[in-house]
Amino acid sequence: MDIALATLLSPIVLFFLLGLGAALLRSQMTIPEAFAKGLAIYLMMSIGLKGGVEISKGQLGWDAGLVMMSAVGLSFLLPVIAFALLRLTTRLDRIDAAAAAAHYGSISIVTFVAAGQAIAAAGLEAAGYLVAVAALMEVPAIISALVIANRGGVSSEVVAGSDKGELAREVLLNASVVVLLGALVIGWITGEAGMQSVAPFFVTPFQGVLCLFLLDMGLSAGRGLRNGWRQLGPGTIAFGVYMPLVSALLATGVAALNAMPAGDAALLITLAASASYIAVPAAMRLAMPKARPSIYLTLSLGITFPFNLILGLPLYIWLAKMVSAGVA
Repeated sequence: MDIALATLLSPIVLFFLLGLGAALLRSQMTIPEAFAKGLAIYLMMSIGLKGGVEISKGQLGWDAGLVMMSAVGLSFLLPVIAFALLRLTTRLDRIDAAAAAAHYGSISIVTFVAAGQAIAAAGLEAAGYLVAVAALMEVPAIISALVIANRGGVSSEVVAGSDKGELAREVLLNASVVVLLGALVIGWITGEAGMQSVAPFFVTPFQGVLCLFLLDMGLSAGRGLRNGWRQLGPGTIAFGVYMPLVSALLATGVAALNAMPAGDAALLITLAASASYIAVPAAMRLAMPKARPSIYLTLSLGITFPFNLILGLPLYIWLAKMVSAGVA
C-alpha cells in the first residue's frame, strides 16, 4: 500500500494525470510536437548513459546474458498470446488483432523510465544492463506480428505498397533503439568520469524533464481516449487492462527462473507489461497499412499506459519483491 500511495502521489504521475484530465475536459493546453520529441530524446540519452556507466563497472556477465535472451524470447511470445486473446474475446479482424498484439510484445520506454523512478523510491536498485534489455525487446514483437498476419493468408495486406528495406530501417534504426544503444555505448566507453562531466545536464534536471514529458503523455493519452474509445468494444478495452497483467505474470516467472534481484525483476516485469506507442506504431504504418491506428494506439496509449503508470507499477514492484524473496 505504501508503494502504491508513493507512486500515485509522485510528481511524475500527478503531472500525467493533469495532462490526462486536461485533454479529457477539452482544455486548450498543448505542448509543441518538436519540443516533446526533444524531451523524449533527452530522456533516452540520459537513461542510456546511466546504463552504460553501470555496465562499465563490470555488470555484464553470464547471468545478464541469460536475462537478455529470456527477454527476447518474451518479446517473441507475448504477441502470440495477445493475438490469441484478442481473436478469442473481441471482434477484431486478423490484421487489426496482429497489429495490436505487436504493441504488447514491444516496450514503452517512458513506462520503463517511470518504473526506474518508482523502484528507486521503493529503496531498490536495478542493473544498468536492463537498458540494453529494453532496446532488445523493441524489435522481436514486430517480427512476431508480421508472421502471425502472414500465416492467416493475408500476406498481400502485410508490407503492402511499401518497400521492405524501408520497413527494416524503420524497425532496426528507429530513433528509440539508436539513441538508447548509442548512449549506452557512450556511457560504457566514458564511464563514471564522463558521466560526471555531463551530470549537470543529464542527471540534475532529469526529474523535471520527466514531469514535462509525462504532462505531454497525459495530453496524448487523453486525446486518444476521447477520440478513439468508440471504436473499442468492451472486450478490447478489457484487453488493454488484463494483457499487461498476463505479461507481468509471465515475466515474474522468468525473473524467478533467472534468480533476479528485486530491482532488476521489477524492471523486467514492467518492460513485459508495457505496450509500445512509438516504435511499433511507426512500423505498423508501413507493415500493415490496413490496420487501424485508432484501435492499436488507443489501446496502448489510452488504456494500457495510464493503467501501468497509475496502478501497474506498484503491483510489479510488489511481484518483484515476492519473487526475489522466494529465490533469495
